[in-house]
Amino acid sequence: MTRAKRVEPWALLLQAHSSLVDRLEHELLDELGLPLTWYEVLLYLVRAEDGRLRMTDLAGSLLLSKSGVTRLVDRMEATGLVERGVCSSDRRGSFAVITNKGRALHRKAAPIHLRGVEEHFLGHLSAAERRALTTGLRKVVAAAGLAEQAS
Repeated sequence: MTRAKRVEPWALLLQAHSSLVDRLEHELLDELGLPLTWYEVLLYLVRAEDGRLRMTDLAGSLLLSKSGVTRLVDRMEATGLVERGVCSSDRRGSFAVITNKGRALHRKAAPIHLRGVEEHFLGHLSAAERRALTTGLRKVVAAAGLAEQAS
């Protein structure tokens, strides 16, 4: 097998990811004025216990630096979607906490995002292809030690 054929899955994954992110971003911006990264923050916070995550955990989930997530949360806080909470066990630590306004926006955005994921990604795959892709990607995530972040 040629080197190009061996790395083809990687190249296709990058192309698919870039294309899908652009489309999902466009749809959320057009319909709600919501950037995709903001939606991802709201999604992680909605799923988190008590609607809060440590800033360092949020940065890891979003694959952003600590300063990058701080700036992102600052912008979202200014719009009332999240607020900051103080960590009682570690004064240096802080939380991002979803607000009622953030929850309401997530409820509006979730169907748009899911529709886009189905239309631009999942809808092009058979059930068997989805299972195979899920199995393969779980192996990669587990090998990278990211299994707890992916669920």
